[in-house]
Amino acid sequence: MAPSPQPINSADSVTRLKNVLRGNRQSGKGGTYAVCSGHPAVIQAAIQQSLADQSLLHVESTSSQVNQFGGYTNLTPRQFAHWIYSSGTRAGLPAEHILLGGDHLGPFPWRNEASSVALEKACNLVRDCVGAGYQKIHLDASMACADDPASALPEQTIAARAALLCEVAENAHREMPSGSPEPVYVIGTEVPTPGGEPHDASELALTKTEDVHRSMDIFHSAFASRGLHSAWDRVIALVVQPGVDFAANSIIEYDRLKARSLSEALSAHPHIVFEAHSTDYQSPKSLAEMVEDHFSILKVGPWLTFVFREAVLALSAIERELLGKAHRISQVRDALEAAMLSDPSHWKSYYHGDEGAVRRDRIFGFSDRCRYYWNQSAVQEELARLLTNLAGRPTPLSLVSQFLPLEYEAIRAGVLQTAPEQLIQYHIRRVLQIYAAACGWTASR
Repeated sequence: MAPSPQPINSADSVTRLKNVLRGNRQSGKGGTYAVCSGHPAVIQAAIQQSLADQSLLHVESTSSQVNQFGGYTNLTPRQFAHWIYSSGTRAGLPAEHILLGGDHLGPFPWRNEASSVALEKACNLVRDCVGAGYQKIHLDASMACADDPASALPEQTIAARAALLCEVAENAHREMPSGSPEPVYVIGTEVPTPGGEPHDASELALTKTEDVHRSMDIFHSAFASRGLHSAWDRVIALVVQPGVDFAANSIIEYDRLKARSLSEALSAHPHIVFEAHSTDYQSPKSLAEMVEDHFSILKVGPWLTFVFREAVLALSAIERELLGKAHRISQVRDALEAAMLSDPSHWKSYYHGDEGAVRRDRIFGFSDRCRYYWNQSAVQEELARLLTNLAGRPTPLSLVSQFLPLEYEAIRAGVLQTAPEQLIQYHIRRVLQIYAAACGWTASR
């Protein structure tokens, strides 16, 4: 694998981000959405959406997706960065329109190990991300490790560990080529569970105003204790709980009245915005209101692979009706189910109830834990068979109408063809367009 490119104008992507966030603080308009996914179809859709909008391609990998051991995508930070930059530039997206971020960078993947071991691995991950060209670093040390107290970690401990990770990032940046953009940081202690909640809920406790002020003070002190004054000036966002999340069968919608005091807390911190995690499945109205209320960095991930799965299973249904028993039709769902049953570690704690409910949620639940299994070879083989079976074969519009009605309307309007890959891309971009519109990218309005 060739080293990830270091585009000479990559500083412009950080400047573009800062300008967007500064404008949001001044007017309540404009934001950025971070595509937190390592799925090829999602990344391709995000690139095409950025090209259409002439917007920032803001892609982030989590510490579980991509790390020095490969993560569940089997990619290291350098490999992931090379893939994103090369995919974007091949499609015609200027390098200065690409912003790469690290999400939940900290000990999360190694939280079942002793804190010293987990933090050492987290430091190595942060070092690798900065060295690979990641420009936006979410410092997340909010989770307890194996030898930590059973109760919640003290905020001072979380901040001290985050400052350690920041120091590693700063040292790694000093080893970068001259002119490389300085990384920007996201901090916070009230970080929602990565990937959604393990249990359905109807309401969440929002971060309190006083907690915002206290967190900023504690993190500031932790940074200062390590002499990270310049890095503190590059903290662009605080992660809080604005009252949005999702689980297998529930979505907690944003309530701006409940979040008003939280939003107003930013008046004391004019140089940062809020970063909103787990915004998947929010309505267009809610996402637009969140941006107006200065939750102007919106994270989205599972929703994008959720709609990828929707499109793939719809195409499977079309294949079944079109080919019947005359051909060896694909068995994508069966392969996905088999992969999940052979390794339940990614979904078992998320799905509850009787056998039928768990079986349904494994494939269809909003938690979308099946996203961890698309790269399994048996699943890939069946997906390739599906696309091959449908490629070059006329697809009756009546079947598209039955199983992909929104795509049917686009075909009738002359903006889409029936090629299976195009149908999948269109289905994913429908979600991306919701985020683009909420963030004020005019081409999506």
